[in-house]
Amino acid sequence: MDLTILSELSEDASISIPRLSEKIKVNPSVVYSRIKRLTKRKLIERFTIVVNDKELGYGVKALTGLNMDSKYRDTIIDELFKIKGVREISEVTGRFDIIVTMYAMNLAEMHKLISEGIGRIEGVLASESFIEMKRRTKTMPYNHQA
Repeated sequence: MDLTILSELSEDASISIPRLSEKIKVNPSVVYSRIKRLTKRKLIERFTIVVNDKELGYGVKALTGLNMDSKYRDTIIDELFKIKGVREISEVTGRFDIIVTMYAMNLAEMHKLISEGIGRIEGVLASESFIEMKRRTKTMPYNHQA
């Protein structure tokens, strides 16, 4: 039942407890207590919204892979987060050390973020950027059903 609740909340965190209980056919008081327990156990970290970046004018998303001198790791990460369009930084395995997710209003702004922002950070050895052309997403099916 907890996995079903997580799946439903992942799809729509604003759903009311009465509506959720009706949807999964469980008493509202049980759903409420299960959500409280999931939160207490830190399986639910927070309830949030998803902002439509394109509607706000952020029409360009890039993933930029960086190779870095590892002795500058912490400084590089700190400097990356100072760049206006940087949204997320992931340390990864493979041909890059870090993948940076960035948003910009247009290609010219993205070029500036990459060349003047990332390009000036000491310890960044190389970078390669990938502009997102189209995105498809899927909500994680926590209830393990096909």
